[in-house]
Amino acid sequence: MGFSDVWIRWVMMCVSSINYSVLMNYDRVGPISPGRGLRQGDPLSPYLFILLAEGLTSLIHQAVGRGDLHGMRICRGAPE
Repeated sequence: MGFSDVWIRWVMMCVSSINYSVLMNYDRVGPISPGRGLRQGDPLSPYLFILLAEGLTSLIHQAVGRGDLHGMRICRGAPE
């Protein structure tokens, strides 16, 4: 989508450098480093979803424009 390498590194640092702390019996346990990046409920999730959806939409439009991707009809006379 044309983002600079610096911007991509910033986003990847937000996704991959996450740590959690948990309170157990009023004592802080942590930091806990998860094996994977983003978790459900992360404030960054909606923005990354929108970016990915825009990128996928762009790729689909390019494929349709090249003739590599065609729609299908669910019945005769229906639009693709």
